[in-house]
Amino acid sequence: MATAFPSPEFGEGGGRSVPEGVISKPLRRRGEKVWRRNVNLLMVSGDSSVAQGRDGAFYQMLRRFAGYWSRIDILCPRAPGAQPRRVFDNVYVHPSPWHKILQPWFVYRRGRALLAERDYALAVSHDYGFFVQSLGVWALGLPVVSEIFHIEGYPRAATRRERLQRAAAFMYVRWAKNRAAAFRAMNRVEMPELLRRLGVADDKILVLSALYLDYERFRPLPNEPRRYDVLFVGRLAANKGLFTLLDALAQVQADHPAVRLGIRGDGPLRPALERRIAALNLVSNVDWIPRLEGPDGLARLYNQAGMLVCASTAEGGPRVTVEAMACGVPVISTPVGVMPELVRDGENGLLFNWEAGELAGKIKQLLDDEAGRRLMGEAGRASVQGFEAEAVIEAYARGYHALIERLREASCAC
Repeated sequence: MATAFPSPEFGEGGGRSVPEGVISKPLRRRGEKVWRRNVNLLMVSGDSSVAQGRDGAFYQMLRRFAGYWSRIDILCPRAPGAQPRRVFDNVYVHPSPWHKILQPWFVYRRGRALLAERDYALAVSHDYGFFVQSLGVWALGLPVVSEIFHIEGYPRAATRRERLQRAAAFMYVRWAKNRAAAFRAMNRVEMPELLRRLGVADDKILVLSALYLDYERFRPLPNEPRRYDVLFVGRLAANKGLFTLLDALAQVQADHPAVRLGIRGDGPLRPALERRIAALNLVSNVDWIPRLEGPDGLARLYNQAGMLVCASTAEGGPRVTVEAMACGVPVISTPVGVMPELVRDGENGLLFNWEAGELAGKIKQLLDDEAGRRLMGEAGRASVQGFEAEAVIEAYARGYHALIERLREASCAC
């Protein structure tokens, strides 16, 4: 039975509602190339936000990406409020009705039904965690690109679960290295180097960034009041290094008794974090920031902070650091994801190696030097100008079209 696709009513299930009229069309450029037409793409994603009707990073990517394809079908996990949706005329989102443990079966079953209706040039699998959902993709007989933004527990594991996920990911890559059409990495150093160590050939590694910015939105807002000395934005999870941040803040408090940390995020660690905050006598120094209204609210929040800290043990981006830098906010980060290649320590940002004492020193350095903090913020903003959304997403689409053409040529040569 064909899945019915209701008229998109974004805003259900949380998130910011999309204004009327925005959903109906993808962004298209003048003189659209022929190579963008008559090519269908099948995507397997762990992100159900579009199926939930939410305007987030995935939705904004698709708004630009859709114009490069005849049709995109996205298979995603079950989530509260998720339902089949069509957005931008040619993007069809299919959430699973079943528990995520059955996701490989859903991907295979729904994928087979879609293949019976039309051809797809490529299957793209966003692989993460234990890399289970991708199992259904391989049975479809399509060329597969494994998109690995980051591997849980790499370069450092915060929990036993992350160590197991890291081991599972390594096993998966070694198994898939000769089967995949390609692997997509979103940074130029950390992930490509790991893939090579796991035996993936250079010609199968596609470095296609997933970091892109809307500079009209993420920019300095000088009229925003300063509310926080230090800001954290992200999920309250083990890999985010929040206990390291709190331990560092306790050390900073000795010299700066009124230092304020703002935390914007939700997740399973909140009760444990509240207990640590109380144990460190930081209750009056920490503010829990409520959920924001869309990306504009996030841009305002960045501008209300003196600095943003990322203490993560594993990341693909992280996106929040790049967004904050675009707003002219200095960033202190661990060397994860794109940060080692983007941050020139002491010039356009600061790096630290997961130690609370080192982080405390970096925070105090910025608190004690307002002029230096301002100059670092300006340098950080200048260094992220290469993440313009239109250009990054066009490069993403072109990279896959080039791969499709290469696969077709190889098939003809046989």
